[in-house]
Amino acid sequence: MPSALLLAEMTREQVRTLAPGATVVLPTGAIEQHGPHLPLQVDTATCVAVCERAAALASAEVPVCVAPALPFGYSRMNLPLPGVLTLEAATFVQVVRELGESLFRSGFRRIAILNGHRPNDELIRVAARELNERLPVSVAAASYWTIAWPALSELAAARALRRLPGHAGAFETALTLALRPDLVDRAALAGDLEDAPGQIAGRQHLDAAVFLVGQRMGDGPGCTDDPAAATAEEGQRYLDAIVRAVAAFLVAFHRQHPAETMPS
Repeated sequence: MPSALLLAEMTREQVRTLAPGATVVLPTGAIEQHGPHLPLQVDTATCVAVCERAAALASAEVPVCVAPALPFGYSRMNLPLPGVLTLEAATFVQVVRELGESLFRSGFRRIAILNGHRPNDELIRVAARELNERLPVSVAAASYWTIAWPALSELAAARALRRLPGHAGAFETALTLALRPDLVDRAALAGDLEDAPGQIAGRQHLDAAVFLVGQRMGDGPGCTDDPAAATAEEGQRYLDAIVRAVAAFLVAFHRQHPAETMPS
C-alpha cells in the first residue's frame, strides 16, 4: 500500500489533490566518503530518515509529504578520497531550483528544502531565494541540525561532543548506529581517527565561515573528530530531538502560509 507521506509512491491524481494544500519536503544530501567506518550515503540517508519521521509527526496537524531526495551535493572538499560523487556548486543550485520548479508545476505552493550535508547549506538558501523570486511559492531552506540546534547543542554539551555536526565523527557515527548499525564498520573505529587536518568549516566560536589554505578533508582520515565513543543510544537521543524540532518547524512553516492566501 502506498504511503500517504511519500510523493514517489503516489499517483498523479493523488498529487493533484494533495499538492495545493500541503507542504512538500525536499531532502538534500551527498554521496561522499565518511571516514573508514561509515558508508557513503550517511548525509542523504540521515536526512531522509529525519524528513520521513518529522513529516509523519507533523502530519497529525498539517498535510505534509516528502519528495525523493537529491542524493548528490557539493562535495569537492572530500576529493581525492574515493567514493565522492560531487556536483559543482552552481550545478547543485540549478538542480535544486529546477526540482522546486517541478514541484510548483505539480501544484505545491509550500516547499521546505531540508539539508543533511553541511557544504550544501549556503547553496540551498540561494536556490530557495531564486525560487521565491521567480514563482509565487513559499520556500524554506535549512539544515536539520540548524533547526534542532538548541536541543542538539544541549545534548552535545552533556556528552562533551567536539564537533556538531562535524563529518564522520561522533555525531554522525552515533546517528548511523541508531539508524543503520549494519553499515558501520566497527573494526575501523579502532584506528587513529582523532582530529583530521581537514576541518574546513569555521570553528564554532567564530561568526564567519573560515576556509583555510591547505586543509581539506581528503588530506587526512576523513573525520573531523574521533568517532570511537559514539553509541546507538546517543544517536537515538540526537535523532529524537532532531525529529521533534523539524516536525515543529514544518507545522509552523505551513501555518504561516495558509492555502487561501497563496496565488494559484
